[in-house]
Amino acid sequence: MGINNRFLITRFSIRQEKTGSGKERIQVLYLLKTKKAKTVTEAAEMLGRNRVTVQDWLGKYRQVGLEKLLSKKVSTGRPRKVPQWAEKALEKRLKEK
Repeated sequence: MGINNRFLITRFSIRQEKTGSGKERIQVLYLLKTKKAKTVTEAAEMLGRNRVTVQDWLGKYRQVGLEKLLSKKVSTGRPRKVPQWAEKALEKRLKEK
């Protein structure tokens, strides 16, 4: 599942991507596929990103493909400090007054 044969990276696909992070990830693939960047380090420098970050993107692309590379990570956020049972009890007491 190499960069050259997995997905045809074009300028059109870069324009279609809606998120900035997605565009950067496609740009890395484009730069390497077209040989505008000869190494991962060179591609990272061109985009102002850390080499390790770009290597992580390429590893993810090779493992799970473009769709997963571009998918947004959903954060559930910080866990509640007040347990749900305590919140319900408080709501009940407030309604009684």
